[in-house]
Amino acid sequence: MASTVRAYAAKELGQPLEVIELKWRELPPGEVEVQVESCGICHSDLSMLHNEWGIAQYPFVGGHEVIGKIVAVGEGVEASRIGQRVGVGWSSKSCLKCQTCLSGDHNLCATVEGTIVGRPGGFAERVRSQAEWAIPLPEALDPLTSGPLFCGGITVFNPFLQFGVKPTDRVGIVGIGGLGHMALKFARAWGCEVVAFTSSESKRDEALELGAHSVLNSRDEAALLPHQGTFDLILSTVNVTLNWPLYIDLLAPRGRLHTVGAIAEPVSLIAFPMIGGQKSFSGSPTGSPVGIAKMLNFCGRHDIAPVTQAFPMSEINQAMAHLESGQARYRVVLDADWK
Repeated sequence: MASTVRAYAAKELGQPLEVIELKWRELPPGEVEVQVESCGICHSDLSMLHNEWGIAQYPFVGGHEVIGKIVAVGEGVEASRIGQRVGVGWSSKSCLKCQTCLSGDHNLCATVEGTIVGRPGGFAERVRSQAEWAIPLPEALDPLTSGPLFCGGITVFNPFLQFGVKPTDRVGIVGIGGLGHMALKFARAWGCEVVAFTSSESKRDEALELGAHSVLNSRDEAALLPHQGTFDLILSTVNVTLNWPLYIDLLAPRGRLHTVGAIAEPVSLIAFPMIGGQKSFSGSPTGSPVGIAKMLNFCGRHDIAPVTQAFPMSEINQAMAHLESGQARYRVVLDADWK
């Protein structure tokens, strides 16, 4: 049966978000429909809104950090899932049958679909997702603040799963923002020695409160030199060019410099220091459904939550402007206030 759903959309590039009605067909097999309770705003929503990546379709409905309850299930999905509180992140569908999916890396599937790429996202009354990508939210986590875990959170948690980070490792986090503040919390709870790299002295005390054992000024190269050869992992959460050779030099043998920031410029590295120290440079996207579930359980066990600022969804344009201006500390979440 067809249905009508209200959503906040930009009808054209450069236009503000306004309420439109979406005409939905019958819920496809294998999918669920989620009544949105809250939805985080990510910088990726801004990038898509402005079509910075050239893949946005208008009218554009963003929102991929969704928390809500399943209100309908498609054919093949257990009816018992109705009423379950779940989260839906950046990805909302994968093929489930390729070697990559069967290996547990659903987020790397060649046909993986983005929640806001070619389909309407969570800035709406309801959102749809493949059942496997609607991840149950543990009762220990707050539904009004947990949305950012499903994109920003899993983005910085996934490297800890992928690379066998040990509690004895020395881990550096570059950038104390929407991603970096969660990375600090994860690394501290993981048991690592945590060092925050920030270009803003005003964030020093915040970084320590968030979990860093110490703080280094990322712009003071003289202050970084004494730390050469000491980091097992440096996780960069920023989307700006760094002094890459210097950060490679900061790595211990077999150390890894890993970026989750979407750097627009080429990364220039010299091979010899990497070969001599068996060091590596890498990047990663979000994570698989299993990885997300592990992160949520980890958060519940260690009382980890993103630092958020709440806006009613009816003030979505003000919330987007707040994020774009750089004022967010550290994630913005919309509280669904549909009437």
